[in-house]
Amino acid sequence: MAAELGVTGRTLVAEAAARLSRAGMADARREALRIWTGLEGGTAAALLVDECEPIAAGRTSAYLAAVDRRAAGEPLAYVTGWAGFRHLVLHSDRRALIPRPETEGLVDLVLARVRGGRVADVGTGSGCIALSLATEGELAHVVGLDISADALALADENRRATGARVSFLRGDLTDALAPRCLDALVSNPPYLTAGEYAGLDPSVRDWEPEHALSAGRDGLETVGRLLADGWRVLRPGGWLALEIDVARAARCAEWAGASGYTDVAIHTDLFGRERYLLARRSDAQ
Repeated sequence: MAAELGVTGRTLVAEAAARLSRAGMADARREALRIWTGLEGGTAAALLVDECEPIAAGRTSAYLAAVDRRAAGEPLAYVTGWAGFRHLVLHSDRRALIPRPETEGLVDLVLARVRGGRVADVGTGSGCIALSLATEGELAHVVGLDISADALALADENRRATGARVSFLRGDLTDALAPRCLDALVSNPPYLTAGEYAGLDPSVRDWEPEHALSAGRDGLETVGRLLADGWRVLRPGGWLALEIDVARAARCAEWAGASGYTDVAIHTDLFGRERYLLARRSDAQ
């Protein structure tokens, strides 16, 4: 269908749903409405209340182009350009991992333990964790770190959009931080094995950045580095909070204990899966 002037909302949604259905997408009409809502910043109902009213040609062509991107397998957050995380609406594109609901619990765990002081979000990506900590907590300072300049540019866009007081620095994990400068180190690091990454659904593997997902042969490379880095940059009594793979939760906890951390505990996410490692740096030198 060409994007002629005068296409109605009813016709537009029907065409979009047909394209998505031909691509094998389940519940194509609902998906078509979600794309419209994401692009327009309104509601699906607003499109359909006056569904016989014509829609401007420019809006029609932009919408159908987005529908075609979704039909090709591109994640909805990248197609619409935004993703929700806790109380925030964030810019989202291929520069960083899409924020996920299971990561939101990490913020609660940190804020319940750290009332003030200085916190770093390592591998900040879109900035979702750092920005949530800054807007919801009473922390003296929040810094987000990432090795990717592109990810940091996206995070800074989200900082400006939310008005959160966060500093972003480029560096490999905590290399940019001084010893014993943090009251908490939080991270959603890559934690998949090479084989697990290869077996991901194409909607993730073919679109989201590999460096944010895969962590070597056993999936523990980055977690191990963060355990060591945490000991260096945390003040005595400071907290390490990591999102981890459910299949290796017990191993991560054992590793943290063997590394000298205390109060080591595994916490479950909103789906009841062992998703988070919490540990405290002891007073030992």
